[in-house]
Amino acid sequence: MDVRAPDSILGSPALTDLIGDTPLLPIGGLREVPGRVEVSGKAEWFNPGGSVKDRAAWGMVQAGERSGALTRDKILIDATSGNTGIAYAWIGAARGLRVRLCVPANASARRLRVIEAFGAELVLTSPMEGTDGAIREARRMVAEEPDRYFYPDQYSNPANWQAHYRTTAAEVWAQTEGRVTHLVAGIGTSGTLVGTARRLRELRPELEVVAVQPDSPYHALEGLKHLASCMVPAIYDPGAHQRTLEVTSEDAIDMAKRQARLGLLIGWSAGAALAAAERVARELERGTVVAILPDGAERYLDDPLWGEGA
Repeated sequence: MDVRAPDSILGSPALTDLIGDTPLLPIGGLREVPGRVEVSGKAEWFNPGGSVKDRAAWGMVQAGERSGALTRDKILIDATSGNTGIAYAWIGAARGLRVRLCVPANASARRLRVIEAFGAELVLTSPMEGTDGAIREARRMVAEEPDRYFYPDQYSNPANWQAHYRTTAAEVWAQTEGRVTHLVAGIGTSGTLVGTARRLRELRPELEVVAVQPDSPYHALEGLKHLASCMVPAIYDPGAHQRTLEVTSEDAIDMAKRQARLGLLIGWSAGAALAAAERVARELERGTVVAILPDGAERYLDDPLWGEGA
């Protein structure tokens, strides 16, 4: 039985209408930050799919539909470490699209279950090759049957960063009333960083953008890339940020646990962004630092690291 949605989006309002307009939360519990420095976090788990990736996935689906490359007879395929896959899966379900996702086999079990719950198909790839292996497998499948698939390729698709240029940056600017002086965001596909940074620096050229990445190839920060040891996304623009801070998995996890004790449940990559934002804020006498928090902690709670020293 075909349970895919009809051509029209079901419901009023459509689920996709709820993407964006996420809150900007004041962040407490930071150490040695001067009193005149304000640190806030953009709480992206308030998106319908629970992460910042809803924005990019919806932007890429819309671009594919507008161009005619994405039709109901095509399978949407891409590589993902989890959150973009969830975004594709629920958007695909809402729009009546088949979705097939190449995911490293060691991705969070909770994320894999969510993807399957939306009816998307999983192709599990070598955990030793990480997202690079998932990318290679998606490309192999598309090369074998190019007419069967719509391959948005989140790592190369300009619609990824453009979604953040249009929405995330505009929201940060409005929510800070133009006071934002520093943007802190992690590097995964780099779409969030690049798109938000480009627009904010058009609005405020003196704004400093700080990119965040793991400190080594071997890390626990799912969704973030250590650029020196992996395939660099085609949409990554090193000119979009003024500096890069490396964060250890231990510091990111410690920050996430610290925030949980204050009532704010965030994921590991959000913990990395706040750990970097804390370092940035310590350097300032005054300023408004905004960190992009990609997702909440719910998809990480089966990780045994939550129980270590929590």
